[in-house]
Amino acid sequence: MQTTSTNWLESLRRLTPADKAVLITVTAVKGSTPRGTGTRMLVTANNQFDTIGGGHLEWKAIATARLWLNEAGNDTAPRHIDLSLGPSLGQCCGGALSLCLERVDCWSYQDLQHKLDNYQQERTTLPHLYLFGAGHVGTALIHILQQVPCRITWIDERDHLFPTELPAHITTEATDTPEAIIASAEVGAYFLVMTHHHGLDLILSEHILRRPDAAWFGLIGSKTKRARFEHRLQERGIDQHRLQEMVCPVGVSGITGKEPGVIAVAVAAQLLQLWSKHPTLSPIATQTRISEATL
Repeated sequence: MQTTSTNWLESLRRLTPADKAVLITVTAVKGSTPRGTGTRMLVTANNQFDTIGGGHLEWKAIATARLWLNEAGNDTAPRHIDLSLGPSLGQCCGGALSLCLERVDCWSYQDLQHKLDNYQQERTTLPHLYLFGAGHVGTALIHILQQVPCRITWIDERDHLFPTELPAHITTEATDTPEAIIASAEVGAYFLVMTHHHGLDLILSEHILRRPDAAWFGLIGSKTKRARFEHRLQERGIDQHRLQEMVCPVGVSGITGKEPGVIAVAVAAQLLQLWSKHPTLSPIATQTRISEATL
């Protein structure tokens, strides 16, 4: 069996009509559980894509899915499982959850497209980061955030620096007018500037600070760079109150290394602290509930 962290939604899009697969969704939780409502995992005969977490819990869910794939007959209705995360599963979480299993290969083409649209719409609730700069630190940060539930628009004029393959939640923009992307960015977006040129950083900083609806703005650099930028931005009409909202230097405190990978880890941790206050998955409308008998 091969296990992969490849996004379940990407993998679902790539399935052919001949591929047998089960989509497993956490539909309800109570108490302490490894993952929350809305977490999904795709299971085929030999692979799994993403994870619902939980060790033995996940093993049991996968085993149930594969038994279903091997069954004869035409029973294609969704199946529901209520599980208590106690001694019976060898886990000490103490909570309970419900799973919904769906045979993807039994969906019609219209059903698949409708579900894909719904799943994609769910992801619009994820935090959206606009990352300016595809240099060493930006690339290192992207490597980390590939595994994080979020949306990223990655911007740099040097398109040859972008990897040829990226997860679906990361899109690239090769442009020599990045300020236009700031102007069209969605309300409540997160901005992170780390380009190869301080002059460009200054231009982008000004445009971001003129937006009153940004959730967060981070600028890579030292305290000296911040002081110089504050002076120049004030000359351009940015008031002190707005300047206080500019985070520079970026990254969680206490990490002092200057290597690209170290900076990227510190910045990723800072973003996760911010995003922990932001719902990573939207609630699911479902008839399934936790059975009191499982507690």
